[in-house]
Amino acid sequence: MILKNHNRVLVLTILGLIFNISISFAQVTENKAETESATTVQTLLDFATKHLHIPYRSGGMSKKGFDCSGFVRYCYEKLDITLPHSSAQQAKHGEVVSIDAAKPGDLVFFKGQRASSSTIGHVGIITEVTPDYIKFIHSAFKGGIRYDLLNTDYYKKRLVAVRRLME
Repeated sequence: MILKNHNRVLVLTILGLIFNISISFAQVTENKAETESATTVQTLLDFATKHLHIPYRSGGMSKKGFDCSGFVRYCYEKLDITLPHSSAQQAKHGEVVSIDAAKPGDLVFFKGQRASSSTIGHVGIITEVTPDYIKFIHSAFKGGIRYDLLNTDYYKKRLVAVRRLME
């Protein structure tokens, strides 16, 4: 009888150790995935930032000049993510997320020049999210590749969606 109880205790102890090791492994794997994702996003943002002040060029997709979707496409190609060269078409990719859940690396889509427009006509890459503002990088007709804040009236009135292409 004592031997049986001892065996039960031993078996339960071994099962407990296996369970703890499994949970630890799952946490390490999850943490590694989060770290890799953060590194990928930082790579994207660092690459995008290197192109600040390159001029706007309608239809542009090179360092000679970018339009908004050409710039986003060019940056995401660095990560082997292929996007179409149209902000409206890019808006069909990825997962929709709320503005409250936005993270650096997400794409932010806007109506065209007129706030009354119903079609997507502009795109940027979110670079920073704080409680006070969301900053994004994009190719603007005035100024080329530059940063802007989402909470300015111009962009707030035109915001259509935020989409996530990477976890």
